[in-house]
Amino acid sequence: MKPNSRIFLWSLIVALGGFLFGFDTAVISGVEQSIKKVFDLSPLTHGFAISSALIGTVLGALFAGRPADQWGRKPILYIIAAGYAISAIGTALAPDLLLFILFRFLGGIAVGASSVVAPMYISEIAPAHMRGKATASFQVNVIVGILMAFISNYLLRDLGVDAWRWMLGILFFPSVLYLILLSIVPESPRFLISKGQTDLAQVILSRIGSQIEDHALSIVDGHSDITEDRLFSRRYIKPLMIAFLIAAFNQFSGINAILYFAPRIFELSGVSMGGAFFQPVIIGLTNAIFTLVGLVLVDRVGRRPLLFIGSSGMSICLAIVAVIYFGQSYSPWLLAALVGYIVFFAISTGTVIWIIISEVFPVSVRGKGQSFGSFVHWFFAALITFIFPVVLSSYVFGAAWMFVFFAVMMVLQALFAYFYLPETKGRSLEEISRELEM
Repeated sequence: MKPNSRIFLWSLIVALGGFLFGFDTAVISGVEQSIKKVFDLSPLTHGFAISSALIGTVLGALFAGRPADQWGRKPILYIIAAGYAISAIGTALAPDLLLFILFRFLGGIAVGASSVVAPMYISEIAPAHMRGKATASFQVNVIVGILMAFISNYLLRDLGVDAWRWMLGILFFPSVLYLILLSIVPESPRFLISKGQTDLAQVILSRIGSQIEDHALSIVDGHSDITEDRLFSRRYIKPLMIAFLIAAFNQFSGINAILYFAPRIFELSGVSMGGAFFQPVIIGLTNAIFTLVGLVLVDRVGRRPLLFIGSSGMSICLAIVAVIYFGQSYSPWLLAALVGYIVFFAISTGTVIWIIISEVFPVSVRGKGQSFGSFVHWFFAALITFIFPVVLSSYVFGAAWMFVFFAVMMVLQALFAYFYLPETKGRSLEEISRELEM
C-alpha cells in the first residue's frame, strides 16, 4: 500500500469516531418524546434527560487531552469506542430514568473525548500537504452520522412502543465495528517521540514515507512552549474573546436544539408523525451537502464573508420560523425556512468554528485555546438543550419566542463578523498571532 493510501486509511478509520459522534448527537431527536411518555417526565426533567449527554460531552472534551498525552491516542480511542457501545446498549435497555441518564452521560463523554482525540490523532499522522483534507474527514463523518441518525429514526419509527429503544441501540453495531477497525491503526508517532520511543516511531513513520527528524523538533518545541505559557492572561484577551464568541454564537444559532428536537418542531406546527420523522432527513441531507460546500469555500471566499453572509441568512430564516409559530398553524414555508437555515449554517459557522479557534491562538497556547473553545461550545450546547423543551411547553414563551431569540443572536453574530473578527484566510499563524496579542 502506498504511503498516502495508508495515511488515508488510518485517518478514515479514526474519523469514524466522528460518525458515532454525529449519530449519537442526532439520534435523540427521534426518541425524546417517547422517553418523556415512558418515564413520565416533567418539562424540567425532560430537558435534563436530553441534555445529560451534553453535560458528559463538556467533561469529555475538557479531560480527554491529559490521558491522551499520558497513555497515548490509541488507548483512549479504544476507550471511546467502548464507551459508545456501552452507552448504546445501556440506553436501549434502561429500565428507569436514572440508568437512562447515566448511559446517555457516558455516551456524551465519548462524544466530547472523540471531538478532541480523533482530530488530534489525524493531524499528527498526516503530512502537511494533506492534513487539511484528512482532518476535515472527521467533520464530514460527523455530518454523515447526523444524517444517518435521521434516516434510521425514520425507518424504525413504526416498530411499536419500543421503537425508541431500537433507535438508540442500533449505534452498538457501528461502535463495535469502530473498536475492531482501530486494531489496524498504529499509535501516533508524534506521541511516541514525545515519550522517547523513537525506534517504534520510526517504524511507523517509515510506512508513510516520513523520517523521525521531520517530527522530533516540532514535538520538543511544542511541549516546551506549551508548558511555559499561560492562556488566561492579558496577552491573549482578543483570541480568547474571539474563541468565546464564535463558540457561543454557534450554539445560540439554535443548531443543537433543532437537531435534537427536529421531529417535535415539525409536530408542533401540525405535521403528521410520519412527516415529522421524514422532514429531518431532508434537513440532515442538506446539512451534509452544504458542509462539503463550506469546506470548498472557506479557503476561497474567506472566514469573515462566510460568517457574515451565513449569519444574515440564518437570522432571516429563523425569523420566518418564528412568524410561522406565532401564526399557530402549519405552513409549507416551515420546512423551506429550516432548510434555508441549515444551508446558511453549514456554509458558515458550521464550517468555520473550529478553523477560527485553531487559527487565533499562537502555538504556545493553541492546545489550551482549542480546549477552551470546545468547552464553551459544549457548555452552551448543554444549556440550550436543557432549556429548549421547557420553553416549548411554556404558555408565556413557547417555540415562537425561542426562534426570535435565535434570530436576534444571528444578527449579533453578523455584527461580530463584520466589525470585530479578523480575516485569517491566506495569512500565516504567526502574522495572525502578532495582530491579536496585546
